[in-house]
Amino acid sequence: MLVATTDRLDGWRVAEYYGLVSGEAIMGANVIRDFIASVTDVIGGRSGVYESKLRDGRNAAVGEMCEEAEAMGANAVIAVDLDYETMREGMMMVVASGTAVRIERA
Repeated sequence: MLVATTDRLDGWRVAEYYGLVSGEAIMGANVIRDFIASVTDVIGGRSGVYESKLRDGRNAAVGEMCEEAEAMGANAVIAVDLDYETMREGMMMVVASGTAVRIERA
């Protein structure tokens, strides 16, 4: 499955549009516990623990979006947008959305 943030792909043409697809991932992030457990990450100015959580959330949301697109018959998702939100009680949400399409070589 080809995934792109652009709406055009060099060397390809969109043969069919299937519509909007999305994937969501909601993950727990206990700030205090994770901070204490990863003090060495924070000292360097970046938190490897939180970067890992963001990466895991993104991968889960994009994966779910691609599964939905594949079920529609698509072989690509274009115009992909990723949104990250923090929620109450230490939860984080990642949403991936895009347009499911079938592409062919131009």
